Amino acid sequence: MKTMRDTWLVFMRYLAIFLHNPVWVVIGVIQPTLYLILFAPLLESISAGPGFPSGGAYNVFVPGLLIQLGLFGASGVGFSLIAELRLGVVERMRVTPVSRVSLMLGRALRDILTLVVQSAILILLAVPFGLTLHPIGALLGLVLVGLIGLTTACIAYALALWLKSEDAYAPLVFTSTLPLLLLSGVLLPLTLAPAWLRTLSAINPLAYAVDASRALFAGSLDDPSLVKAVLVLVPLAMVSVLWAARSFGKAVA
Repeated sequence: MKTMRDTWLVFMRYLAIFLHNPVWVVIGVIQPTLYLILFAPLLESISAGPGFPSGGAYNVFVPGLLIQLGLFGASGVGFSLIAELRLGVVERMRVTPVSRVSLMLGRALRDILTLVVQSAILILLAVPFGLTLHPIGALLGLVLVGLIGLTTACIAYALALWLKSEDAYAPLVFTSTLPLLLLSGVLLPLTLAPAWLRTLSAINPLAYAVDASRALFAGSLDDPSLVKAVLVLVPLAMVSVLWAARSFGKAVA
C-alpha cells in the first residue's frame, strides 16, 4: 500500500511538471506526423504488390509508427534524469521516506501517459489520411505502446544512472535504437525483406510489437502475433522495471 501511495505522489509531482510544459506533447508528435505526411504516401504504390500485408498502406504503417514513437519518446527520458542528477535532485531524495521503487515507477507512469496521449493524437491525425479505425484494436494498441514505453523508459533510467553524462548516454542510446528500429519492420513490412533479414529480426523484441500492433489495428484480435508479443514483451518489461528499480535504489541509498 505504501509503495502505491508513494508512486502516486511521485507521479503527481512529475505530472504537474508535465502540465506546465504541455508543448512537449506537440513536439513529440511532430516527427511521426512528418513520417505520416511525407513517407506513408510512398507506400500506397506498393501496398497492392506481393508481400505487402493486407489492410492498406496506412493500416500497415501507422501501427509501426506508434511503436517507433514509444521507442524514441521513452528513450529520451534519460536526459531529464541526468539533468536532475547534475542539479542534485536525486541526491536530495536520500532524505525522503518515499519508496525507492516508487521514485522510478512514478516517473515511468508520467512517461507512459505522455506517450499514450501522443499516440492518440497521431491516430486521430491518421484517420483523414486513410487509417481505418477499429476502436477495440486501437485501445489495445495504446496499451501496447504503453508497455513499450514502460520498458524503454526503465532501461533509459538505468542507463542514465549508470552513465551520468549526456555525452555518453546520447551515442549509446541513438546507436542501439537504430538497428532495433530497422529490424522491427516499422518503416517497411518485413514480409518484403529477404529471408536472412527476417531471420535476424526474430531476436528483436520490437518486431513482435510491430506485428501485434498491425494485427490490432486490422481488427484481428485472435491473431497469433498477439500471444507472441505478450510472451516476449511482458517478461522484458518486468526485467527492465527490476533493473531500473535496483539502479534507483543504489542511486539514493
